[in-house]
Amino acid sequence: MAGPLYRYLAGDHRRLDTLLRTAVAQPDAMDTGPYAEFRKGLLRHIAIEEKIVIPAVSGGAPGKHSDLAARLRLDHGALASLLVPPPSRSIIATIRTILSAHNPLEEGDGGLYELFEEVSGSDPEMLRKLESAPDVPVLPHNERPGVLEATRRAVERAGYELK
Repeated sequence: MAGPLYRYLAGDHRRLDTLLRTAVAQPDAMDTGPYAEFRKGLLRHIAIEEKIVIPAVSGGAPGKHSDLAARLRLDHGALASLLVPPPSRSIIATIRTILSAHNPLEEGDGGLYELFEEVSGSDPEMLRKLESAPDVPVLPHNERPGVLEATRRAVERAGYELK
C-alpha cells in the first residue's frame, strides 16, 4: 500500500497531467493559463525530486541507486529545457513522450517513490518538507536564436528526440 509520501508525489503527477491536458485540449490553440501552471508545477516537482527525494533515497552512499538517479536527472534536464522555449506541438509531444517513460520509473514497483517511502518511513516531517517546498522562479519563455537547438541537445542527451 502506498504511503503518504508516495501518494503526495504521484498525486502531483496526476495534477500536472491534468494541467497539460487542459492546456492542449483545443487542437488549434494553447490555453496559456493552464500551461503556465503546468510549467511552474513541473519545475517545482523536479526541484522536490532533485533536492529532497533523490538525496534521501541515495542516502549519501556513492553508487546507491545511481543508475536510477542518473536516468531521472537526464529526464529532468530534458524536461526543464523543454519549458524554456514557447510551447509548440513539437515541444508538447516531446514532453509527453518523456513523461510517459519517466513517470513509471518513479511510480512503478521498485521505483523512486517506493524507495523514498522505504527510507523515509512515515516521517511526517518529510511530508511537510514536500508540501512546503517553494515554487521555482519561472522566467518568461525564451525565443532567442539558439534556444531551440540547446533544447534539442538536452533532449537528445537524455536519449529522446525532439518531435
